[in-house]
Amino acid sequence: MRTILVVGGGYAGFYTAWKLEKKLRRGEARIIVVDPRPYMTYQPFLPEVLAGSVESRHAAVSLRRHLHRTRLIAGRVTAIDHGHRTVTVRPAEGPAFSLGYDIVVVTAGAVTRKLAIPGIAEHAIGMKHVEEAVAIRDRLLTAFDQASMLEPGPLRRRLLTVTFVGGGFSGVEGFGELLSLATSLVRSYPELSPAELNFHLVEARGRILPEVSDRPGRWVVRSLEKRGACVHLNTGLVSARNGHVVLSTGEEFDSELIVWTVGNAANPMVRSHTDLPIDERGMLMVRADLRIGTDTAPVPDAWGAGDDAAVPDLASKLSGAATVANAQNAVRQGKLLAKNIIATLRGRNPKPYVHHSLGTVATLGLGRGIFQFRGLVIKGFPAWLMHRGYHVLAVPTWERKIRVLAVWCTAVLFGRDIVSLASVQHPRDAFLADDELTSAPPGVPVNA
Repeated sequence: MRTILVVGGGYAGFYTAWKLEKKLRRGEARIIVVDPRPYMTYQPFLPEVLAGSVESRHAAVSLRRHLHRTRLIAGRVTAIDHGHRTVTVRPAEGPAFSLGYDIVVVTAGAVTRKLAIPGIAEHAIGMKHVEEAVAIRDRLLTAFDQASMLEPGPLRRRLLTVTFVGGGFSGVEGFGELLSLATSLVRSYPELSPAELNFHLVEARGRILPEVSDRPGRWVVRSLEKRGACVHLNTGLVSARNGHVVLSTGEEFDSELIVWTVGNAANPMVRSHTDLPIDERGMLMVRADLRIGTDTAPVPDAWGAGDDAAVPDLASKLSGAATVANAQNAVRQGKLLAKNIIATLRGRNPKPYVHHSLGTVATLGLGRGIFQFRGLVIKGFPAWLMHRGYHVLAVPTWERKIRVLAVWCTAVLFGRDIVSLASVQHPRDAFLADDELTSAPPGVPVNA
């Protein structure tokens, strides 16, 4: 029986394994998925996790719960030696080991693109994983609690200042949702004023949301500015040491929360630790049928999809264009990849990947959004409803759809939950604090 090894359990990897389970005959092949996380993150929900509109666990789809005939390995593939049909796996605990396979599916995904800007590595938070989204939300809620106990001044101003670096899709959605949360949250703090909120979006290019055309992009900027945000276009981040933000325009301010959303970079494992062909950007060279290689020289038993694969975009009029690295493409590529593997196992030819975009839809905060399909642009509340409708249909499994819908319906009646659980990031602090009380100096009452 042949072994199909899926490297990465994100969109493309999860859907590949899920569809293989459903379509493989018993005894036809075994499936192995290697991923350091036990779940697939539904990234379009991360902005709503920031705002408390979606529970964090509902944005994660358990691999073990839905992949019943797949062997799951909690670890990270650090190297692929396709010549010998082996990968090197580094588990969370224990030594690295080699794992053999017959067919490899590389869906390792991209990584957050980092720049050597002073202070970013020490103070910024990314927005690619559920844990990061939860930390951002808790950091904001904690800052509100702390600021409400202070007199107006530099420290209070710092606590109420949020900076997003990167005006792409995830950055603008996260910025808009967090701004929406902060604006509604300030009503619960009579000590604070909406005018004290300082939200900065920093973008090096002259526009945000490159996925939409110029006019809708400018409308988004105006919409954010009307809500009190400051959008810095054609502006670079020079430094963020100790939370002190310095911009290329010369503007400086202190920011308690800095979120880094400048885009993706090639996966280091794919770029530097595999004998599979890659292009000048460090992406896998993938044919239209999702086999790794070129049109004239496919690599036997090697497939690729998702953010680490340069898949030709057959729906584009531009010669040499590759598919956009987004959820729409990754999900559909994963489904087709499973069908193509089964086709080759049974002696049939694989089909090329062709997908015409369904349009672009983004949330900009509660009740606000934008949708564009070619020349059609919809703004505001209707676009926000379209965003929610599309993603509740797109998130995999009925179990997750129902859970998300239940939270949204509850929020209509009771509003968003505003409890900060930042302390869960340091669970022993409360435990150790009890020891401090127990060891109080003589004469100090312990049970006062």
